[in-house]
Amino acid sequence: MAAIGQLAAGVAHEINNPVGFVNSNLGSLKTYVNQLLTVISAYESNDPAQITEARQKADLDFLREDLPSLLSESQDGLSRVTKIVQDLKDFSRVDQADHQPSDLNAALESTLNVVANEIKYKAEVVRELGDIPLVDCVPAQINQVFMNLLVNAAQAIPERGKIIVRSGLENNHVWFEIEDTGKGMSAEIQQRIFEPFFTTKPVGQGTGLGLSISYDIIVKKHSGRMDVRSKPDQGTCFRLWLPLQT
Repeated sequence: MAAIGQLAAGVAHEINNPVGFVNSNLGSLKTYVNQLLTVISAYESNDPAQITEARQKADLDFLREDLPSLLSESQDGLSRVTKIVQDLKDFSRVDQADHQPSDLNAALESTLNVVANEIKYKAEVVRELGDIPLVDCVPAQINQVFMNLLVNAAQAIPERGKIIVRSGLENNHVWFEIEDTGKGMSAEIQQRIFEPFFTTKPVGQGTGLGLSISYDIIVKKHSGRMDVRSKPDQGTCFRLWLPLQT
């Protein structure tokens, strides 16, 4: 539940930014519309003095320059919100609970957008995605694995680093790698990371279930494989293997 709350807070932040400047732009547009209506009323009065005064107050040259900019910025902001909502729908796939052919490169991109607020202050995302076929899977479950690994990668980076995401096809399996330049893990920790409730995070910052759930989804529910390679202070790389047909 804490992870869901953290994710929801991040998505809310991503939505609030464009909504904030759209709301600000609407306030300016309201002022501009009132000024233009005053100019129209002045022309309807056929009073030259009133027309001159209304035009001066409205500063029509400034309105001609600023109005298109405000409208363009607002449109961009609303497009951003629409994209976030679509990514959330693609991420959750609440209407697609059964195995079905899925574009997992696109699923990974949607998940990256959903967790963008968790990553952008910690890491640059480098994409090295290959050309892969559709995979028979439960997409919402695979998205959950992507989310767990991406958030873990970001949290493993002490300051600014990189997260590299890769995909490819080999022997009727697709594979995905999520690699970070974070603090890495010892061999002893690697032997336990898929155990339920095992965590190296401070109390209150992790349940120790994310990797265990991910392992269950990939290995038990999709007949795949989940590998990890890591060294202390040299980062971590998780590789997921999924058969094209389960």
